[in-house]
Parts: sequence; structure tokens; C-alpha cells
Amino acid sequence: MSNEENKKRSGSVSRRDILKTITVAPAAALIPISPTLGAAATPPSAAPEPSGEYQPKVFNPHEWKTLHVLSDLIIPADERTGSATQAGVPEYIDDTLNLRGGLLKTEVLGWLTWADMECNRLYNHDFVDCSEAQQKQILDRVAYPPKAAPEDANAVAAFNHIRDLVLGGFYSSKMGVRDLQYLGNQMVEEWQGCPENVTSRLDVNYSNWEYWNKGAGTES
Repeated sequence: MSNEENKKRSGSVSRRDILKTITVAPAAALIPISPTLGAAATPPSAAPEPSGEYQPKVFNPHEWKTLHVLSDLIIPADERTGSATQAGVPEYIDDTLNLRGGLLKTEVLGWLTWADMECNRLYNHDFVDCSEAQQKQILDRVAYPPKAAPEDANAVAAFNHIRDLVLGGFYSSKMGVRDLQYLGNQMVEEWQGCPENVTSRLDVNYSNWEYWNKGAGTES
């Protein structure tokens, strides 16, 4: 990634700050995700449905491309649903980081820089230009905290936050909600109780429904 590209980043975060956060800061400082990480405490909106040409506010073109590749490695398309990028996850992450800023923003950008540095060291390519197998080798180093090497601790913490952002964006999108097969918020004319296949797993039944409905079951 060139210095010129870094200068073009909106709300510029210097490469020095990025590398300092990802390689020097204690891993414990990177763990919590909360509104206190940024100036604004308002939660981000659900992942937007992709439409038209989105202009990222936080990421430069190279980082934006890398984020797309990374998001789809975390949630690829399958026979049931589309991928993270098809659900608008990169846009959701960009909005979130633009809103929160602070350490979370520096952490995510830092991980993308770290991934490029490691891929260039090992494979002589940036992350996006590596093969999928090589990309997954990098992810395997940071995706399983108990198995990670101590020197990767900060990258592990940063990746956990990125993965949380990807999952949060996907499962707040229309595509993700459909994938969950969520059945709530549906009007019914009459409440018939939970289905028998559910109550049987909980070892409960409605044989004494009227008794409990009158509150008799609450007596000690």
C-alpha cells in the first residue's frame, strides 16, 4: 500500500499509528467493543442493502477491496444465502467505524495493514492478491485465540472485532434475518401456545394451562 493511498484516507489515520496499535498496544486494550471506543455513543444502523455506487468514508480503495475479500471469507455465499458483501456488510462496517472512530477504527485499519505485511513477508503479495489458501492460512493464525501464537495476540484481538462486525452486519441485514428464519413479529388471530415439538424438548405441556393461567401456579 503506497504512502499516497494512505494520505487519501478520509479522517486520516497515519500508518505509524496503525502499526503502533496492532503491534505494540497490549492485547487486553483491544478486547472490549463498546460505544466508549469512539466519540459517538449512538449504535450504528442495520446493514444497508447494497444499492448504487457506495463511497466509503473510512477506507481507501485498497482497504475497501481487502475488506470485501475478508468479509466474504468470514461469511461466504452458500446454497442457502448470499455472502457478506452481498448483504451490504462492508458498507455497515464503514458506517460503524465512521460513527465510532477511535481505537476501533484504528484497530480494524491496523489489522488490514498487518495482513498485507504478513502476506508480503510470506508470499510476496498483498492479502487481496494471495490465493484463497494463503489467505486462509493467515486467518487460521488469528481465528482461534487459544491456538494463536503469543506474537499474534494483538492481531487476534483485532480480528475478533472484525469478525464481530461482519456477523453483526450480516445478521442485521434483510438477507441475514432471512437466513436466521426468524418467525417473530407476526400477527396471529389467537395464541395457540408453543408448538408441541418445542414444548416436548423443554419437558412441559399445556395440560394444566388454565390452572397456570389463573395464577394458581404462582402460589408458594
